[in-house]
Amino acid sequence: MTATLADVAARARVSPATVSRVLNGNYPVAAATRERVLRAVDELDYVLNGPASSLAAATSDLVGILVNDIADPFFGIMAGAAQSEIGGGPGAREKLAVVCNTGGSPERELTYLTLLQRQRAAAVILTGGALEDPGHAAAVAAKLGRLAEAGARIVLCGRPPLVLPGAGAGTGVRPAVAATLTFDNRGGSRRLTEHLLALGHRRIGYVAGPEERTTTRHRVEGHLAALADAGVAPGPLVHGSYDRRSGYDATLELLRLDPSLTAVVAANDTVALGACAALRDRGLSIPDDVSVAGFDDLPFSTDAVPALTTVRLPLYEAGARAGRLAMGKEPVPPGGIATVHGELMVRGSTGRTRA
Repeated sequence: MTATLADVAARARVSPATVSRVLNGNYPVAAATRERVLRAVDELDYVLNGPASSLAAATSDLVGILVNDIADPFFGIMAGAAQSEIGGGPGAREKLAVVCNTGGSPERELTYLTLLQRQRAAAVILTGGALEDPGHAAAVAAKLGRLAEAGARIVLCGRPPLVLPGAGAGTGVRPAVAATLTFDNRGGSRRLTEHLLALGHRRIGYVAGPEERTTTRHRVEGHLAALADAGVAPGPLVHGSYDRRSGYDATLELLRLDPSLTAVVAANDTVALGACAALRDRGLSIPDDVSVAGFDDLPFSTDAVPALTTVRLPLYEAGARAGRLAMGKEPVPPGGIATVHGELMVRGSTGRTRA
């Protein structure tokens, strides 16, 4: 049964007028009330009703770009590159790109998708790793499927493939154009660890990202695969956030678990900066005492002292391609999926172990 505006109002314990104000954005509403209304919208999957339902198959000039953290260069670079391709161009209508910052919240991710569906978005780009939760994955797939049925193009950038349930089937709406640009996190992580092994490192600690993210799992799997192939036992591993403070605290924990570590692999370059700071505060030299490696090759990586060994992901190129796919400027890759490979960048933060 289709949810109505009155159903949303009842669920959120507000008046229908308040629901309209929140959804239309034409009147100030208290933040707590707004969150309650948006949560009810998401839970009830309220999109359109009344005369507006006749417009469900239409698309607007809006393109949504979902990111986990706009302050993180990883997401900012991809979002900016995608936005550079989301324009009218010669003879075409201009598009409005809206960056939706989820803060890593699965609830906010679903809410943004619901609101983009309500606004009949022309395209939606989801960036970064996905949450390792079958229920959430199914909910995201269902919402993307409904967006696709209404004619929106769906692009996943740096995210694992996702099967959309029956997009466009039997609706009379043009088929969805769904594409995935998936990063080879396993392969890049494997090459990074193989580099350290070639330098003689056998006691390698790992500062991993959040356990619930696909990016974390894939990078850890690549690291462990390289160790297994070399017959080297895994060193200590500590999970944390993808930020500098987490890298600092986790590295201190690694040193507590194994003071004889000769190398630290970080979840990303920002985490690696924190790892470097922790090692210096303990009086250790990089790379003479401990080598440090990151991932992503963010802009500051070459300016770090010493410059950071890392895996370069072509974030700008991937984001720009996602924008072109979202606008139909580029053909969808065969099978709808293209793998984006990383490149090992060897710099001064890694060196041979002491004899």
